[in-house]
Amino acid sequence: MSYCTYVQPLPEDNLHKIYHDHHYGYPIEDDNELFERLVLEINQAGLSWDLMLKKQKNFQKAYSNFHIATVAAYGEEEVNRLLQDAGIVRNRLKVAAAIHNAKVIIALQEEYGSFKKWLDFHRGKKKEEWMKLFKKTFKFTGGEIVNEFLMSTGYLPGAHDEDCPIYSKLTTL
Repeated sequence: MSYCTYVQPLPEDNLHKIYHDHHYGYPIEDDNELFERLVLEINQAGLSWDLMLKKQKNFQKAYSNFHIATVAAYGEEEVNRLLQDAGIVRNRLKVAAAIHNAKVIIALQEEYGSFKKWLDFHRGKKKEEWMKLFKKTFKFTGGEIVNEFLMSTGYLPGAHDEDCPIYSKLTTL
């Protein structure tokens, strides 16, 4: 067995290797954690995932630990605070998308019981169907963002090479 080629040369304490081994492709049950992953994927657009991993704690602090209802209630004061926070990605469109998407998730929770249940309701869709659904439902969710969000949370295959030990571990979950 060998690891996915992109993490094979990385040392055990590398953030990307830790993410690969313990988070990437693993199902997430908690709506706030799903929201966090969505916000991080959105913020990664045009940047590197390593940067998101390095800034993850800053994002958690800046976005109230990704408590969906709290972020959904953010107003202009919080937007300005986020745009001044050098510890995160300071992009007005990405900040606005996080707040808008939190409001959308609240509506999905009301209708389906949870964000996870909404995702589970759509499980089995093909990548193209997911992309249309996300584009219709959320802001700032282009094809690569949706693909990575769904792969990283176990809704689409492809997170790991088949000969990677994590692939085997995930197939048993």
